[in-house]
This record gives sequence, structure tokens and C-alpha cells, in this order.
Amino acid sequence: MTVSADVDLSQIPFWGLPQAERMDAFRRLRALDRPAFVQEQFLPFVGGGPGYYALVRHADVTEASRNAAVFSSEPCSNSIPDMPRWLAVYFGSMINMDDPRHARLRRIVSRAFTPKILGKMEEDLAVAAAEIVDGAIKEGPADFVAQVAAKLPVRVICDMMGIPPKFHDMVLRRTNVILGNADAEYTGIDPELSRLNVGKGLLRLLHAGHSLNRLAARLGDQRRKHPTGDLVSLLVNGEEHLTSQELGSFFILLVVAGSETTRNAIAYGLKLFTDHPEQRELLMSDFDGRIVKACDEIVRYATPVIQFRRTLTQDFEMNGQQYRKGDKVLLFYNSANRDEAVFTDPDAFDITRDPNPHVGFGGPGPHYCLGAHLARREMTVMFRELFTRLPGIRSVGEPDFLLSNFINGIKHLGYTH
Repeated sequence: MTVSADVDLSQIPFWGLPQAERMDAFRRLRALDRPAFVQEQFLPFVGGGPGYYALVRHADVTEASRNAAVFSSEPCSNSIPDMPRWLAVYFGSMINMDDPRHARLRRIVSRAFTPKILGKMEEDLAVAAAEIVDGAIKEGPADFVAQVAAKLPVRVICDMMGIPPKFHDMVLRRTNVILGNADAEYTGIDPELSRLNVGKGLLRLLHAGHSLNRLAARLGDQRRKHPTGDLVSLLVNGEEHLTSQELGSFFILLVVAGSETTRNAIAYGLKLFTDHPEQRELLMSDFDGRIVKACDEIVRYATPVIQFRRTLTQDFEMNGQQYRKGDKVLLFYNSANRDEAVFTDPDAFDITRDPNPHVGFGGPGPHYCLGAHLARREMTVMFRELFTRLPGIRSVGEPDFLLSNFINGIKHLGYTH
């Protein structure tokens, strides 16, 4: 079934619509008998393809996520068209791989998320959150994203990797370009998608990927020669280890994935708790008892990662739809997280929601987010710091949203305290 003209998921203007209108469009897509087929938009210098099926129901997203043998992450999961080699060299990380290559890399990089490593980070997280709030108080309220939400995840990940503080601002700027998608503020690409502005945007993307890759790769080279026992030393030494290229790609994945989920969840969290003061009051009446569920409800409601792609490895039937080998499907996590068949009153923000089987960290299966626990811890320490030290903090005005079909991001958010 082809999608109707007023719900064209491949056109940039759709992703500039108000969020309520987009969510209503996905509600209508969920009501269809079978997944809609969407024509792809051709991109200069990148190309396109015949189109994709939009998986918008929770049941379809979770089933496809579990069945990685049929719904493959190769040749790429983070791009609707196949990614050119000159981009894949930087962004072709393990999220674009199936087993056994994916299993090998995941086994190595999981060293970054062991209970021992995360336990060591608890005190560092609290110190970082306190210093960020100190800075926001000193500067005075301006842009919550720039002053608070974007700073914590980049600092945490750079500290994990041993990236010196003098590079943190550069890492944040490069991350913004990579996450920018179709947003002219970061990429220079405007909705007209002319060859000139797409070319300039791709050059910015390429430069950002190269800069971050080389930053991490150089650090890896140093740790091979002079191991220090830190995380990078663990990743590049030993019987199973990352090459310099793999380390660079992993760092890009780590900083981008860490940034998009945590920074946007923190920004959305402030907006949601401002719009729903009764939920904030409920949280603060038992912070330790409710914050975990609150974090998951923020991630469900906001769904920072909108979609990932999968490609069929064989003919397959799922929930009445026949797919052919080579077909593309997009797993729309934002829609699955509002599925009426799974979530009672899905458009309500409810921090006591239980159960909450959201797919905001990806669906179940081999590609479930390795950093989900870390993201929850970052959100926890930041909201604790904000709401205890600045009890009057609230967002002001409407957020300035990122124009993207991949990241549901907030670029700027006014606030007061």
C-alpha cells in the first residue's frame, strides 16, 4: 500500500511539521491494514533507491528487531539510501553490521559498559552535573540545550575515552554536524536539496567524521605503545582488540549515540516537567523511587532516535505482509512508542507508567543500545542536580526543533530558574 500524499515520510517538509501533526500522521499509518510503501527521495552525490516499507506498529518493530537474520543491518542501518564508501569509512560502525562481525565488535566495546566501569563513573557523573549547573547559574539562563543538556553526555563520553578537555567543544560541534541531518543551521543543507547545498553539507559531514575518527585513532595509537589501563587501552590491546579505524568509528558512534539520546532526553524532560507540573511534583515526592520510570517515560515520549533501517535477506512474511529479498524497511520507533495496542493513553506523559515496553533504546535483539543504562544514570544525576538546586527551573517558550527524519532533537530551549 502506497502512503497518501499528505503523509510523505521521505519529504523534508513533513519533518518540519508540528510534532502533534506528525504523530497524528503516524496514528493514521498504524491504522492501515499493512505497512505503507514510501518512495525514496533521490539525494545528489548519494543516490536513492526504490523505496521502503514503513514499520510503524510496536509488534512489527519488535519482531523485526529480534529477527536480525532476516531483517539485516547491512549494508547500512543509519541511512535510507546505501551509504557511499567515502562516508561509510567513518560512519560504518557496528550498527551497520550483522553477526559475526557485529558480535565481535560488540563483545570488545562492551568493556566500556561493564558494572565496574560504570560504577567508577558514578562519582564523576555527579561532579560533572554539579559543575555544569554551576556554570549555568553563573552565566544566567539563556539556552538550556547549550548550557546544560548538550554538555553532560559529551563530557562523560570524552572522559570515558580519555579525550582531553580542550577538545570537548570541538567534539560537540562536530557531533552537531553529524546529527544535523537536513537542518541548515548545522549542515548548510536547505529543504530544496540543490546539488550545491547538498554538496556543501556532505563536505561538512565528511570533515566532522574525519576529525572525530582521527582524534580517537591517534589516542588509540598512543595507548598501544603506552597502555595506561584506561578504557582506550582496554579496547586496543589484548587478544581481541579494535583497529585504529574501528576505534575511530566506535568513538563516533559513542559520542553521537550518547549525545542524541541523553541530551535530547534531558531537554525534553525539562519541557515535559514544565508542561506537566503534577508529574514533577510526583517525581520530587519520591525521587529515588520514581526516577528510573520517569527516565524511561521521557525516552518513550520523546523517542530521540526516530528510525533505523533494515534490509531483507530473504523472502519473508510478517503480520500478513509479504516482503521480498532486498526490500528495505524502516523501524519507526517514534510511532511504535505511541502504539495504542500496547500503551494505554499513549499521548499522555505518565512517569508511573508500568509496564513501559518502549523501544526508545532500539528494539529487542542484538542491536539494543549498549549505553541505555549509562543514559539513565546521566539523566538521573542531571535531574537530581537541577531540581534540588534550582527548584524554580522551567522551560520558556517553544523548543527550536531539529529538522531531521532521523533524530527527534531540540536545538535550542529557553528557560528560567
